[in-house]
Amino acid sequence: MKLTRYCLTALLAATLGLQPLLAKAPSQVPTVTQPAAVAAFEQYLLRTYAGARLASTGLSLPVLRNALIGYYNLRSRGLARRPVLTVIDFSRSSRQNRLWVIDLSRTRLLYHTLVAHGKNTGEEFARTFSNRPGSEMSSLGFYLTGDTYQGKHGLSLKLQGLDARYNSHAAERAVVVHGADYVGQDFIRQTGRLGRSQGCPALPPAESAGIIKTIKEGSVLYVQGPQSVAYSSDWLNLDGALPAFMRSAGSTGQ
Repeated sequence: MKLTRYCLTALLAATLGLQPLLAKAPSQVPTVTQPAAVAAFEQYLLRTYAGARLASTGLSLPVLRNALIGYYNLRSRGLARRPVLTVIDFSRSSRQNRLWVIDLSRTRLLYHTLVAHGKNTGEEFARTFSNRPGSEMSSLGFYLTGDTYQGKHGLSLKLQGLDARYNSHAAERAVVVHGADYVGQDFIRQTGRLGRSQGCPALPPAESAGIIKTIKEGSVLYVQGPQSVAYSSDWLNLDGALPAFMRSAGSTGQ
């Protein structure tokens, strides 16, 4: 149902007034407040999209919505410890910037750059995804960032896959964030597409260290695939995300 800006603002104000009640419900928003809480979340989504100026970057609103729902679900479980959200949209061409790092506390886009997909996931476009060790494919879903380390690609970042059917073998597969020489405009000019990894979300070398330091240790990374690829996740349950969102809204005045 479409609501006017006036109605959404009124609903947001009314919902924030119920914050003391919501804080006592860690797993479910009371039924009486559900429509107002949903409206408040949708208004927050629009403010974030506009405030971080994401429309001009090519990030679609539905993809950001999925990422935010997962982020707040993970916050409700105490897993997402930092207000930084990384989004990868593998429905876009590898010739395009398709990774975004968003500072949610300041509603600001920090990075927007290239990112590689796996060798067996596709050529210019990502087509096929897998959680299977040895597949050399990218994996969809939600990840939690871990510690950094120095590997063969320099500073690298460990990832914990949080979707059992889609990316739970990320650590076993050594799927990590790292820089790579095949991620850049020179490679695109030579081959017509970006280079490909063994399943890692590889970044341009000039930006990889900065991005890794920004998103390390407890932030959320979400990988979206094309519409032709099936993906479902408990982390995309809006009802589960609302309690953490409302507590955040009440403490920050969102």
